[in-house]
Amino acid sequence: MGIKRRAFLIGGAALAGGGIFALQYGDYAARRDALALTRSQKAGSFTGWLRIGEDSRVTIFTPHVDMGTGSATALAQMAADELDADWDQIIVEQAPVEPGFANAWLAKALLSDPAMGSAKLAMLPDSIFSALARSVAHQITGGSSAVRGTGQYGFRVLAAAARQSLVEEAAERLGVPANELTTTKGMVTHNGSSKSLRYGDLAKGAATRKLADRPKLKATGELTLIGKSVPRIDIPAKVDGSVKYGIDVSLPSMRVATVMAAPVRGGKLESVDPAPAMAIKGVEKVVKLEDAVAVIATGYWPALKGLRALSPQFSDGGNGAVSSATIFAEQDKLANDGAAAPDANLGKLIAASYRTPYLHHAPMETFALTALFKDGKLEVWGGLQDPLGTRHAIASAAGISLSDVTFHSMPLGGGFGRKLPGQIEIIGQAVTLAMQSPWPVKVIWPREEEFAQGTYRPQSATTIRAVLDANGRIAAWHAAFAQASGLGVGGSFPYEVPSLERKHTKQASHIITGSWRSVEASQHGFYNESFMDELAHEAGVDPLEFRKRHLKPGSRAITVLDAAAKASGWGTPLPQGTGRGIAVVECFGTVCAHVVQASVREDGYPKVEKVWAAVDCGQVVNPRNAEAQVMGAIVMGLSAAIHEEITIEKGAVRQASFPDYPLLSLAETPDIAIEFVPSSAPVGGLGEPGLPPIAPALANALFAATGRRIRQLPIKTQASHG
Repeated sequence: MGIKRRAFLIGGAALAGGGIFALQYGDYAARRDALALTRSQKAGSFTGWLRIGEDSRVTIFTPHVDMGTGSATALAQMAADELDADWDQIIVEQAPVEPGFANAWLAKALLSDPAMGSAKLAMLPDSIFSALARSVAHQITGGSSAVRGTGQYGFRVLAAAARQSLVEEAAERLGVPANELTTTKGMVTHNGSSKSLRYGDLAKGAATRKLADRPKLKATGELTLIGKSVPRIDIPAKVDGSVKYGIDVSLPSMRVATVMAAPVRGGKLESVDPAPAMAIKGVEKVVKLEDAVAVIATGYWPALKGLRALSPQFSDGGNGAVSSATIFAEQDKLANDGAAAPDANLGKLIAASYRTPYLHHAPMETFALTALFKDGKLEVWGGLQDPLGTRHAIASAAGISLSDVTFHSMPLGGGFGRKLPGQIEIIGQAVTLAMQSPWPVKVIWPREEEFAQGTYRPQSATTIRAVLDANGRIAAWHAAFAQASGLGVGGSFPYEVPSLERKHTKQASHIITGSWRSVEASQHGFYNESFMDELAHEAGVDPLEFRKRHLKPGSRAITVLDAAAKASGWGTPLPQGTGRGIAVVECFGTVCAHVVQASVREDGYPKVEKVWAAVDCGQVVNPRNAEAQVMGAIVMGLSAAIHEEITIEKGAVRQASFPDYPLLSLAETPDIAIEFVPSSAPVGGLGEPGLPPIAPALANALFAATGRRIRQLPIKTQASHG
């Protein structure tokens, strides 16, 4: 999923009139509040985010929720390494859902990292980034931002500054120069006398010292934890089942509710007879909402049975004639009209059009929020991707002040961009039902509702027109894509082309779309890398060589392409009916190349035999977890490329659950080999960059195997049946 830099810029504009003094005072107040929330009498607290106890235990408060990515372990490694802490004494806790813990580091990363924003902004005072983060209530998990944002700009810097303060405190106590002291495993040692002090002995005094704004970070050769595959700290609780998700919440006297909204987005509830539901044992209440009906019962199963007994009548909001076909027809026209024709005198004109469908997030845990309204205050439990943003959304839905809302952030059973508070109807539903009930109410969406009411990856169409000159090089590349929403021109384009034009035309629809893993890179990786393969074929040039001819010599893209090609044995003979395809995509600060070896099964479906991936993400923090992230992205990308699509008929989603929306099976999952290419590039993301190259690499492999081009996803039986 993506994080919009625009949100911070808008927040910055809103804050500009406040003046530097107001921003600095606001930052001071926020830090003071954060300290108060995490301070302990027997510990030293450094800005509220890092605490060292008298027992030398180090607690790190992360703003990111556990979504299965292992970010807590990576962030702990980054902090512990710079702090020179004992790894066995590191604890990671969820940061309080309070404005003082808005993720200022992520704001700074988005606006000042050259890969994400503008390097010129890096010198702005930290108070400005803090104010921006608070202005947009930002504690987001997504956009492959935890390590490259919070870790690199936050915990490494904070931990290095804390270590410097610990050394200064020790120097004063021992009466020696600070440059004669060294730190290791939670100890400060004087080289000359071998006298040592534990961090726990120094922490309270060190925490009163002014922290350095820009402490010196360790060089790569000095790192002891970063780059090591330490075991993930979240796994034991998941193995023994002790971790609790939002769907696991249980409170005294709690009731459970489930809902059914208008199947056509924009529709309203016209009528419903509650009697059939009320006749079911355990059902206590049927609640009519503006666009939905809810059933409250003593448990989930009676609530669901009661809901299924109802026959609600909904309007279609005037969208009953819309279908996937009508949307594609409009998008095709917009894309075709938007892609300007290159100068015909430049060479041979080649054109192609591609389509990608709506995609669902399909997390294992459907929406589940528990809310308790008592004495004018709301207390809510659940797992969403932006706890602070969720708290604000709850307050807005209830019409009460933020101070009257408590949100208990919990781990997520999958998210992929779906569980962001900006487009989550269950927040309003849970608030409404709790405010009408004397008991706490847990609202659970049935799987069918979760499919029908998604915020899908946009359905999209593109037309690309290019010209090959007499030397077989691209002289012009003009592309236009049409979809309901867009973040710009479709992400990074690494190739050097004399005449380049890429634009987005908005195509309005009643279907709600949102962020999906790797956002637009998942679509444009398929478009661009498939078309590059078509151009290579037209030029009569090997697809790998053709790409390299259009990339800057020595670029990261060439390096990963060469690494993936070498690992796969690119160019060596293959059995009849088997092909290799290659693709490279840069997104979220990481460059990733895939080679896919594939053939076609007897039933016409693709058989993916093996995938080789080469990844340049800068410094790898935890290699084993990094490999897991890339592998997970590849599997999800293959699943989407081969099987997945949300289709619209009579204005509503046709798919109701997994039998209608099959995911990649274990039997279909290929052998995957991943290589991380050594690099001095800035730290890049890993949760998402492994996904975009897989669909085009597979499509290109199928062309090599069968001679058939795949220009629309999902592939399903296109490889053999056209």
